[in-house]
Amino acid sequence: MRERPFVADLVKDVKVPKMFRVRQIFPRPKIESKDIPGVIEKLLSEEKFSSQIKPGMRIAITAGSRGIANNALTTKCIADFVKSRGGQPFVVPAMGSHGGSTAEGQRAVLAGYGITEEYLQCPILSSMEVKKIGTNEEGGDVYIDKYAAEADGIIIGCRIKPHTAFRGPYESGIMKMMAIGLGKQYGAEVCHEAGFKNMAKNVPLFGKAIIKYAPILFAVPTIENAYDETSRIVAVNADEIEEKEPALLMEAASNMARILVDSCDVLIVDEIGKNYSGDGMDPNITGTFCTPYATGGIDAQRVVVLDLSEETHGNGIGLGYSSATTKRVFEKLDLASMYPNAITCTVLGGVRIPIIMESDKEAISVCIKTCNEIDKTRPRIVRIPNSLHLEHIMLSEDYMEVIKGNPNIEIESEPMELPFDENGMLW
Repeated sequence: MRERPFVADLVKDVKVPKMFRVRQIFPRPKIESKDIPGVIEKLLSEEKFSSQIKPGMRIAITAGSRGIANNALTTKCIADFVKSRGGQPFVVPAMGSHGGSTAEGQRAVLAGYGITEEYLQCPILSSMEVKKIGTNEEGGDVYIDKYAAEADGIIIGCRIKPHTAFRGPYESGIMKMMAIGLGKQYGAEVCHEAGFKNMAKNVPLFGKAIIKYAPILFAVPTIENAYDETSRIVAVNADEIEEKEPALLMEAASNMARILVDSCDVLIVDEIGKNYSGDGMDPNITGTFCTPYATGGIDAQRVVVLDLSEETHGNGIGLGYSSATTKRVFEKLDLASMYPNAITCTVLGGVRIPIIMESDKEAISVCIKTCNEIDKTRPRIVRIPNSLHLEHIMLSEDYMEVIKGNPNIEIESEPMELPFDENGMLW
């Protein structure tokens, strides 16, 4: 059969334009890693926080499945503070259905971020078992992680950031970590079953019930800058979460990086993965939203994904929102880790398989070829390493005049051919 050569023939004459490197410049408020222990110690030494931890208390500390800056360090600092006050800390994975919806998988996700018992010097208690703690304002049952429910206190460690599928006053942050993270697979499914259309209502609905019925003490959320660095750490008491989280979300949104051109014909994403976004590639950057309940990001007619990150362990969720990918990506996919998350959140588009091409060059070429109403001799292409690290990106030569004079974009090279090897792979 000539199936593969024939497909290759269809795109062999497509011209991939020269591209040049640029540096995008964003505000950079930052807390250095060496200063984080002191920052957390000072925050939690405030009487309203420290007085809640009594000697001998068993304190659960949540840790999620996101690639958060200084994730292991901030978790350890919280645990160390609990120990300094005579408490007995332990960490629980709070990640809904992630990690393949297994206790072992969720422990492995944490280990991938350096969150291990050896590093923390405290236990990690991972289980998918949940316990009913009460009902929400609409009469629905509320369940959370059994170990956390039976602890003397719970401290919510998390990051606050805009969500990838809905908008509301509480998106990815404290309320969601309680409602969906601590809810494990069961709680995530209950919260998602009404769909993302109702998520802005359901997250605080369940979150407020957990504050009421579970032994939540306080939260220690982080906010990141545009360079994936810790820019701020705050402490929020349980009775302050409902009031204070919306302002923290607005701050986090204002800090986010973005692609500083509004549109392109083809967006090349070198890697996607759960370590970059829960959606593999953050649609707040790439515009590849899985629902109509959130908007933003670059306006791209086609999106091509070239590889999966090592840290994502074959979880290619988000791939379904690309137009094309490579055989390399297809061969790395671990469907068993992709499907539980998609089924639980009731959105299946992210785990669909797009058109698969043999090489990077073919995957890029098929996207250029299938764009409509563009100048095929001068396609506008943006290339990013992933959706999290956007300081250094590439633009096709047609953007050169567009960006000149922009104080937030620094041109780092002349236009050059992309470095494909003899097999059409980028190196």
